[in-house]
Amino acid sequence: MIALRPILYVLGILYVALATVMLVPAMVDVAAKNADWQAFVFSAFLTGLVGMLLAIAVDGSLKKGLSMRQTFLLTVLAWITIPGFGALPFFWLGLGPADAVFESVSGFTTTGGTVLTGLDSLPPGILVWRSMMQWTGGIGVAVMGIFLLPFLRVGGMQLFQSESGEGGEKIVGRSVELIRLMVVIYAGLTAACATGYYLTGMDAFDAINHAMTTLSTGGYSTYDASFGAFAADGPAWVAIGFMLVGALPFVLVIQALRGAPLQLWQDPQVRAMLALIGIITFGLTVHLGATQSLGFFDALRLAAFTIVSLITTTGFYLTDYTLWGGVVVGMVLLLAFVGGCTGSTSGGVKIFRYLVLLAAVRSHLRKMVRPNRVTAETFGKTRLTPDLSSAVLVYLVLYTGSVAAVCLCLAAFDIAFITSLAAAASAVGNIGAALGPLVGPDGTFGALPDGAKWLLSGAMLLGRLELIVVLVMLDPDFWSN
Repeated sequence: MIALRPILYVLGILYVALATVMLVPAMVDVAAKNADWQAFVFSAFLTGLVGMLLAIAVDGSLKKGLSMRQTFLLTVLAWITIPGFGALPFFWLGLGPADAVFESVSGFTTTGGTVLTGLDSLPPGILVWRSMMQWTGGIGVAVMGIFLLPFLRVGGMQLFQSESGEGGEKIVGRSVELIRLMVVIYAGLTAACATGYYLTGMDAFDAINHAMTTLSTGGYSTYDASFGAFAADGPAWVAIGFMLVGALPFVLVIQALRGAPLQLWQDPQVRAMLALIGIITFGLTVHLGATQSLGFFDALRLAAFTIVSLITTTGFYLTDYTLWGGVVVGMVLLLAFVGGCTGSTSGGVKIFRYLVLLAAVRSHLRKMVRPNRVTAETFGKTRLTPDLSSAVLVYLVLYTGSVAAVCLCLAAFDIAFITSLAAAASAVGNIGAALGPLVGPDGTFGALPDGAKWLLSGAMLLGRLELIVVLVMLDPDFWSN
């Protein structure tokens, strides 16, 4: 059996850290003279108490580190339990268990779907807490994508072991040092984003909140209308830039800031993502100019913002894009299956998996023409092995199957098919943006039945854990010696 004491110790430390973070929105409410600070203090006390008791009870159990199986289990337990504690402040607002857990899971997984309405009039503390959930979840996603998933060989992620291991291309000698550097740069980029928002017309409160949910590609806003609440054009362009930064491989962002910007352009997935965004943005700009009677720059701003928000899985919006015609609705549904780059804060399938799939298809077609031909497909400088290609194909099948299964389960609640499909793709891909009158840009997930919310909460966690991490734990061999 797996030794649980080291896992419980790490979980205890994480709960104490979460309790400390909860005190920030409490201080915001105190400054605003809002009585809701009590919700965060109580939640912090309960979370911190559980964390300290766990850490003290199993103190000294981490001296030998964690094995691979322990790391698997720790990852799953952390992503399940932390949103559970994070839901506690929402009970103060009168939310039921399904709504509170959904909002918390959506926040920490940086999905961005919400059950709340009237955001414009909510207490400042709860708005800050929503933003901080996505900000902390974002750095957690990036760390998991760089240090954990490659070594767990999840869905072809072993391709990126050289970026996080002790290979020749490492940018920092030790993982701990790199994580520390990631947090510092993540905070610095957030501050730069907030400054950009402030200089283009947002007040300080909105600028800080939107900066946290932009860099994390989470998409929570302080307004029901999202970025449509801001009259100036400047914040939209700032958001476009920093949403793109959030969807880039974080290791390469660090390299760029340390004097090697060409490393970004040399990454095939970065070039592919930027090319895809450019092509679709151009097409949508032309479409909007022809059908919505918009000038070129207005059409370009709307198109670029919408496409970047969708592909990076952020979920911000300027207006209801479902009113732009059926072709745009179909495009939105397709883009829900794309995602940003590996090692970023974004969700979705990830660009690199499509590149590996295209390489595998190209190799297969070449062998059909010349059966004896030896082909060597590559991803950048790395040769694609059959094992890696099959891992990606397995992941894509599981991903598509998961979306289909969640869609069918949602349909069992008498939810319209397009809404069920869009909500399923949004949850499994951690996208937030969806379609339909209930969960589209002008709607919320609050109108769904509680059973559907529990289902979608599980789907969001499954998607953030890259599916296979959870499925591996269902194998009896995982628990044996």
